[in-house]
Amino acid sequence: LPTFMIFKDQQVISTVEGADTRKLSNVVKKLAAEADPDGSGGFGEAAKADSGWSGIPMPKGYEDVTDQVDIRGLDLLNSDSNFGDARILFNASKPSALASGKNKGEPDESEVKKDWVESDTDEQLMLFIPFQSTLKVHTLQITSLQPKGTGRDDDDVPMRPKTIHIYLNRAHVLGFEEADDVSATQTVTLKPRDWDDATGTAKVELRFVKFQKVSSLVLFVVNGDGEGEKVKIDRVRIVGEKGQKRELGKLEKIGDEPGE
Repeated sequence: LPTFMIFKDQQVISTVEGADTRKLSNVVKKLAAEADPDGSGGFGEAAKADSGWSGIPMPKGYEDVTDQVDIRGLDLLNSDSNFGDARILFNASKPSALASGKNKGEPDESEVKKDWVESDTDEQLMLFIPFQSTLKVHTLQITSLQPKGTGRDDDDVPMRPKTIHIYLNRAHVLGFEEADDVSATQTVTLKPRDWDDATGTAKVELRFVKFQKVSSLVLFVVNGDGEGEKVKIDRVRIVGEKGQKRELGKLEKIGDEPGE
C-alpha cells in the first residue's frame, strides 16, 4: 500500500497509509489552515468580515463578499489625512456615526471617532479595490452619513457621492487625468431618494453581465450631491458571488472592455 508521510521542521507529523482520499484531504486542509490562519491566501490581507454590518439587506441569492478585498493593495487618491484611510471603508464594524446616533443630529462631530473618508482638495475621490479571488459582483453598497452639528462652514460640510465612474479589472489606480481618457465600464448617478434614511446607505446596482469576472474595481467619485467642496464615504460593501482564488501575487486584466 502507498504510504504518505507529512514532514514539518524535518520531523514526521502525520502518516496516511493507503490511497484514502478523505484522510489525505483532511491532512491538506489542516496544513493549509496552519499555514494561512488569517484566510488571506498568502497574497495579502483580507478584509475582516466578523461582525458583517450592512446598511441595507443583501439581494436575494447573493452574499457580502467584502472579505475578498485585498486590504494591502488598496489605493485612494485625494483623501484628507485627518480622517480614515481606504481600509476603514471596508471595516466590518458599524460606522461610529450610526453607533453614536450622530446621523440623528445628537452629538457633535468632534465626539465621534473619524472612521470615514473625506476628499481633500476638491470633491473627487479615486479608489482602487483589488480582490483576492475572481468575483461576480452584483451590487455595491455605499454608506455616506451626513454629519450634524459639525460647526463647519457650509462649503466645508462634506457631501454624499453623486456621480461615480466604475472601471473593471485595472492593474492599478487611475490618475484623475488618466480617467478622463478611459471609458468607464459603468457610470452611476445617485439621487437623494437612493439613500436609506436610517443608515445613509445607497444600493448601486451593476450591469451584472459585465461584472462576471472581477479581479479589481476602480471607483471614481466625480462629484458630490450639493454645493460643497468635499465628499464623505463611511463604508463600502461588495455584494455578489465568490469565485476562484487568484494566483499568488498575480493581478490580471480580464475581458475586453473598452479602454482595458
